Amino acid sequence: MRESELTDEHRDFRALVRDFVEREVVPHHPRWEQEGLVDRELWQSAGKLGLLGIDVPAEYGGGGVRDFRYQVIISEEIMRVGATGVGFALHNDVVAPYLLELATEEQKRRWLPGFCSGELVTAIAMTEPEAGSDLGAVRTTARREGDTYVLSGAKTFITNGIHADLVIVVARTEPGRGSRGLSLLVVERGMPGFERGRKLDKIGMAAQDTAELFFDEVRVPAANLLGRAGRAFLHLADNLPQERLGIAAYAVAAAETAFEQTLAYCRQRSAFGQPIGAFQHVRFELAEMATELDVARTYVDRAVAEHNAGRLDAVAAAKAKWWATDVQRRVLDRCVQLHGGYGFMRETPVARAFVDNRVHPIYGGTNEVMKEVIGRDLGL
Repeated sequence: MRESELTDEHRDFRALVRDFVEREVVPHHPRWEQEGLVDRELWQSAGKLGLLGIDVPAEYGGGGVRDFRYQVIISEEIMRVGATGVGFALHNDVVAPYLLELATEEQKRRWLPGFCSGELVTAIAMTEPEAGSDLGAVRTTARREGDTYVLSGAKTFITNGIHADLVIVVARTEPGRGSRGLSLLVVERGMPGFERGRKLDKIGMAAQDTAELFFDEVRVPAANLLGRAGRAFLHLADNLPQERLGIAAYAVAAAETAFEQTLAYCRQRSAFGQPIGAFQHVRFELAEMATELDVARTYVDRAVAEHNAGRLDAVAAAKAKWWATDVQRRVLDRCVQLHGGYGFMRETPVARAFVDNRVHPIYGGTNEVMKEVIGRDLGL
């Protein structure tokens, strides 16, 4: 975020996060990329430092601060070093609102202390092999039997899926009602019938924990229903703006980092007796990227302020998500091109960023879906 948007407390927090990332993440991330998973201990280390559950009330072990700027700072510092394997954003930005806004008092006391300490890693399971952005096509079912739901189905592309101790699962509890017959059930590690499938082999984000999950007649206590039965679609709609804003903030930070690296490269790399940045075409490319990033940063920072004030709606969040991730995609492509052959080498940060961040226009709702949201708001 721009310095003008931050207070001294935010700046101190950024210094704290930067030190944590340099000490606990940077030395290990290459190994995590080879292994396809970050060390579980990273979560406990983050919890001890107060980086998890920042907006969770102190009575449950959280920071008690409802200010999304803190979560953005964490994402920015993680992105500054290209540590795309760290799944804190999913935990803090996506799952936390469901637990804070929908959980009963008993559920909060049962789950939030571990959420904040890093002892409980969380995930949310919406996507299925046959259902992505179209939640009405969800096939995972949960039938009520007394004081339990019997859950059956499969989910895929689940971030934090291997490490997750708590998974919020979108399941059909009312057949024949499309998106209106869905509910949210919290599945806990160790429940019989809950199995992890493959740790998925992605083209980027090699260290990120992304998995298949399977549910074979899992008996989930009715006490693990999150929110109201049959209201999952509305609950998801309420929380998607923050998720999409988080993706937008992450995308801008990733693009800004790649741009800074490319600008430095263009100043020191020579061709035909001069730095390549001295060529008009390269200057124009850099000028265009700098402008696009400034525009994206301005909009995203404003959206964060609107979100903190409780005014960010689904349409504004969709605009932020698709625009920021599309700018990111274009900037990363041009940064690779300006690096020439080095831009195609995995050892080059912009090369890793190019593949690691290509998913941003896809997840959280594809950018095509974002445009549908915006277009419908226009009355079309």
